[in-house]
Amino acid sequence: MEGLAVVVFLIVALFIFLAVGVPVAFSLGLTSIVGMLLFLSPVHLFQIAQISFTKGTEFLFIVAPLFILMANVISFAGVGHDVFTAAQLWLGRLPGGLAVSTIIASAGFASVSGSSPATAATIGAVAMPEMLRRGYNKRLAAGSIAAGGTLGILIPPSIALIMYGIITETSIGLLFIAGIFPGLCLAAFLSIFIMIVTKAKPSLAPKVETADWRKRLVSLWRVWPTMILSVTVLGSIYGGVATPTEAAGIGAFGAMVIALAYRKLTWNNLRDSLLATVRVTSMILFLIFGGVCFAFVLSSLGIPHRLAEFIVGLEVNRWVIMLLINALFIMMGCVMDPLGILIITLPVLFPIITKLGFDPIWFGIIVTINSEIGMITPPVGFNLFVLKGVVPKEVSLGDIIRGAFPFVGILILGLLTLMLFPQLALWLPAQLK
Repeated sequence: MEGLAVVVFLIVALFIFLAVGVPVAFSLGLTSIVGMLLFLSPVHLFQIAQISFTKGTEFLFIVAPLFILMANVISFAGVGHDVFTAAQLWLGRLPGGLAVSTIIASAGFASVSGSSPATAATIGAVAMPEMLRRGYNKRLAAGSIAAGGTLGILIPPSIALIMYGIITETSIGLLFIAGIFPGLCLAAFLSIFIMIVTKAKPSLAPKVETADWRKRLVSLWRVWPTMILSVTVLGSIYGGVATPTEAAGIGAFGAMVIALAYRKLTWNNLRDSLLATVRVTSMILFLIFGGVCFAFVLSSLGIPHRLAEFIVGLEVNRWVIMLLINALFIMMGCVMDPLGILIITLPVLFPIITKLGFDPIWFGIIVTINSEIGMITPPVGFNLFVLKGVVPKEVSLGDIIRGAFPFVGILILGLLTLMLFPQLALWLPAQLK
């Protein structure tokens, strides 16, 4: 069977498994088994066990569960509430101040979370009732929370960037530092958009009373431990003091110290956070196993290399291909979760972008922003459904979707800005090389 026909067959098989409700990880595994039996040989089946053992015991992979544990502990410690309160007191006087505070609080919580749904749920549970109580338009409120939550997978530490680094064997530390400026730029874009909209239509966001300086300064008292934790974790990586895995251990331990200081480190909270960490880590492990087996089948057939050679040989500008890749990510984001997209696409697309001369670190940030867009794009925008589970009942899923829609355009604007100015992502990593 010709190479193109093999690719089409495997992709169709994969989507048939997905369509009948088989989880992404097992769909990839089953497709890999079918590919080995039909196009390689039954002897290759032993690679499934070997690949799973090799990947599952890599020291680098410990970074994921440790950062996940840090995020879970930080969540039950009430950090989200403290960060939002501080942002509200300092930024409440701006047009749409509470909505802007939501974006800034999301950015702050993202620096110790690494998860978009966790950021949206934590900040949303605090911010939505407050904005509704102050008379904010519920769609603006929901949209700002959903969009702010997407910063959780861009501002380091980021589970999506960790996955990208593991799959493509790109430095996780450099990916983390590359996400800082783009993450701050997106937070600024979202905040500016809110201020412009609410300035033009003040009824969307009534003004709130101005807090005095004493309240503002007091609000920082419960935020500084989280800020120190974030700076310590990232600073230890960038300063060369610790590897990303060691820094993740520092972060998990620091999160427990903060929870203990807040008197939230109860047995029930610790048990729940450990169980949640095991669930998420197991999901990621199975995704990696399935994805690496799928990549093994493709690479054994020479498909990524031949596809890369074919695309590089096309007489089109490489940016046309990059735009098509971005369009593919956005479309897939409408129906799949980000981690599943990374696992399925990177084994094929990563050789192409390296052949075309694109920087793999820059591409990692591009992929992550595309994942952010998918998080608030129906019908399977995870942030939309997560947010529905924590907001008051008077806010419908339709309100959340319509409120998030304008912010999709702002995220796309951020994506285009990074494509026009790659140094936003590459300048800081270049200083560390």
